[in-house]
Amino acid sequence: MSVSLVSCGGWSLIGLTFLTLVLVAPIAVLTGFFAVEILVGLRPLHTIPQDEAISASAAIVIPAHDEEAVIERTVRDIVDEARDFHLLVVADNCVDRTAELARAAGASVLVRNDPDRRGKGFALGAARDRLQGDPPDIVTVLDADCRIDGQGLRRLIANASQTRRPCQAVNLLAPDLAAAPLVQISTFAFMIKNLVRQRALQRLADRAHLTGTGMALPWPIFEQADLGGSNIVEDLALGLELAERASPPMLVEGAIVWSPAASATGTLVQRRRWEGGFLATMFKTAPSALMRSLRRGDVRGFSAALDLCIPPLALLAMFNVAALVIAALAMLAGAAGWPLIGLVAIGLLAAFAVMLAWLREGRRFASTATLLRLPFYVLWKLPMYVGLAWRGAPKDWLRTGR
Repeated sequence: MSVSLVSCGGWSLIGLTFLTLVLVAPIAVLTGFFAVEILVGLRPLHTIPQDEAISASAAIVIPAHDEEAVIERTVRDIVDEARDFHLLVVADNCVDRTAELARAAGASVLVRNDPDRRGKGFALGAARDRLQGDPPDIVTVLDADCRIDGQGLRRLIANASQTRRPCQAVNLLAPDLAAAPLVQISTFAFMIKNLVRQRALQRLADRAHLTGTGMALPWPIFEQADLGGSNIVEDLALGLELAERASPPMLVEGAIVWSPAASATGTLVQRRRWEGGFLATMFKTAPSALMRSLRRGDVRGFSAALDLCIPPLALLAMFNVAALVIAALAMLAGAAGWPLIGLVAIGLLAAFAVMLAWLREGRRFASTATLLRLPFYVLWKLPMYVGLAWRGAPKDWLRTGR
């Protein structure tokens, strides 16, 4: 009888170990792939030099909602850098002087008033209708508060023209080491996502994510694309749709588009908007993408699907803490210790990769003292994730406070 009890106890501990593995394995896989992406993305992509002359015609479209504070400077900068391109500002449901200032600065302006159909996707749809009569070869989309130099803009358009693929510039937030620590860390995390991991995705899956600004699309693709309507992350959804249609976007590292960093309050609004939309899109598309790639034996597609499953940096850290607690409690209850050891090892690898990324690319975005406050950044975002779980992602197209 005692042998039977021991046997039952042994099986129960094996079952507890298996249950622990089932609970923590997804976090371990995603964290491990996150570390691999960072390590793969530390080295810059090879950039093919482009001639200054571009034979393709191009239109630059700027969707703008109440952007009177920045639109005039943005338009003047683009006109100075790229006089040979058609510049169209879509003043979408504005109640300020966006249209007037953009027109005075030298842009063509399309005024759109439709309060029931607000969103960047609707604004781009209106631009498509306007351009339909005399379509350009390439349509480039920029946000109203972004900056890109003439060489980068031409390189972006030239790549789209030569490859006939959607092309995405490196989209970064302007670094400011005098900003609040939480803003610096958010800017650093943005760089990890939009530079380091985009490089890795290009290498591993031959594609990149569209990020909404600094993207160039050949007209046949732009003409047929589902522009997302009011989708809060219409750019991400569009990139996934194009990849599925065998037109995967590619990263053009020789073009960089800079956006201003928001204030601490504005940063929280910005992250709530983007991360909420990203998580909603992830839950909707990632499982089917994983299954499709497995059925097809598509290694590149599987890599892209895994990338889509990786949550934002702070949320990934929270998941790892939760997984460590589960594994530690299970070990104390008698389960095997190797799930905990594996989690710790993978977590340390990811932390090492993030540190390498900071040393290689991130010191201009976050100071050493700021990086040490990373745990506080995670805690700072905890209420945001609770709010997203309770209320869902924001639905409105709002201008971020600066």
